[in-house]
Amino acid sequence: MTMSDPISDMLTRIRNGQSANKGAINSPSSKLRVSVLDVLQREGYIRGYKLQQDERALPVIRIELKYHEGEPVIKELQRVSRPGRRVYSKINDLQRVYNGLGISILSTPRGVLSDGEARAQNVGGEVICTVF
Repeated sequence: MTMSDPISDMLTRIRNGQSANKGAINSPSSKLRVSVLDVLQREGYIRGYKLQQDERALPVIRIELKYHEGEPVIKELQRVSRPGRRVYSKINDLQRVYNGLGISILSTPRGVLSDGEARAQNVGGEVICTVF
C-alpha cells in the first residue's frame, strides 16, 4: 500500500515511540526523511539515526529517541505543510515557534534547513513541520 504522506508517518512514529518510552523506532527510508532527521539531530531533538535493512531487505531508518530526566525532549511535533495544503513562507514572514524555543523545519532550494539556518542564509521555502 502506498503512503500519501510519508513525512507525517515518520513524525507520528516518533510521537508514538516517545509516548511509549521507546529507546529507538524504525521508519521506512527516503532522502527527505533522512534530511529531516539530519535537522532534528543537529538541533538536538534526537540522539541519532542509522540506515539499515529489514528482514525483506528494504531500507529502514533506526531512529534513536532522546529523553531528559525521563521526559521526551520533543514536547510537540506538528506537520504544517500537508499534501492537501502546502504551506510556503518567505523568511521574513516565518513565525517563530514558542518565541524561538522551538524550531520550524523548511524545505528550501538550499536543502532541508531549520528556521535559524534559513534565516542565516536568508532563504524561505515550504514549512514541513514545527518542533518544540
